Amino acid sequence: MNQSRLRQLRFVALAMLLLMIYFIWSTDKITLQGERTIYTVNCGNGAWHGNRCTGALDAGPRYRYRALKARGEVLFWVLGSKEPSSKLTGCTIADGRNWTCPVNADANKSITLALEGGDPLANAAWPTRPLHGVSKMTWVFLKLGWKFTNVAN
Repeated sequence: MNQSRLRQLRFVALAMLLLMIYFIWSTDKITLQGERTIYTVNCGNGAWHGNRCTGALDAGPRYRYRALKARGEVLFWVLGSKEPSSKLTGCTIADGRNWTCPVNADANKSITLALEGGDPLANAAWPTRPLHGVSKMTWVFLKLGWKFTNVAN
C-alpha cells in the first residue's frame, strides 16, 4: 500500500471516529453513572398549544435524573440551579433509562415520574411541572440564539 492511500484511509477512519463521537455526544446515548439529562424549552412571547409554541422557543432548564436501583430512588436536579436536589422514592427501576416512580412530595419539582428508553413520559394526572423537551442539539442551537423551530418533542 502506498503512502497516499494510507493517508486517505487514516483520514477516513478519523472522520468516522469523530462522527461517531459527535453522534454519541449529541444524543446522550452514553451517560455517566446512569444519569439522564432532559433538555427543556420555554415558550417566549406566546402560549403552548400541545407541543407547539405560538411564540419563539427559548432554551429552558436542564433536568438531570440519576436512578439508584438498589435503593429504589431517583435523584434529580436542575443543572446550574442553586436549589438542592430532590428525590423520588418507591421507584421501580430497570436501569438509568427505564424507571417509574409513584407520586411523592417532590413530584411537583420534577417534569416526569417515568423514563422509558431514556425518554421522559408525561401524564396529565401527575402533579409534575409541564414537560416540553427537545433534543440536546436543538437545545444547544436555541441556547446560541438560533430560533428555527417552535415545536417541542
